[in-house]
Amino acid sequence: MQLCNVCSDETPKYRCPACKIRYCSLGCYKKHKDTCLPVEQPKPPVAEAKDALDKEPWAVDDLLHEDDIIDKVPLQRLQLLGQSKELRDLLCNPHLRQLLCSIDSADSKDDAMKTAMQEPLFVEFSDQCLKVVENEYL
Repeated sequence: MQLCNVCSDETPKYRCPACKIRYCSLGCYKKHKDTCLPVEQPKPPVAEAKDALDKEPWAVDDLLHEDDIIDKVPLQRLQLLGQSKELRDLLCNPHLRQLLCSIDSADSKDDAMKTAMQEPLFVEFSDQCLKVVENEYL
């Protein structure tokens, strides 16, 4: 049987969200919080920017969720993006890659996309993506 880590008298019913010790009452929590030492969560390793042509950091399946998207493009069509020579040529442009990275890391993806759509290079890239994906639909 486990006992409260603060008073050692009662059975603990609660767990401190910061350090995860168990305690039995509000009184014990108040006593504990003054000396609480939060457990540090390991930080995820910082991914270094890699050349988009060398490595795919995500899978297409990661983007597709049944309830998230109304108009879905079949997976086979999305996979054609990776085979497009025109897209590969566009991705050789460091400015375009920087734009894509800034959109990906933006807190507000909508605002980042609106800003990127002001760039002719990004518009050309997005048009080429649509051309590849919608080819059979036209």
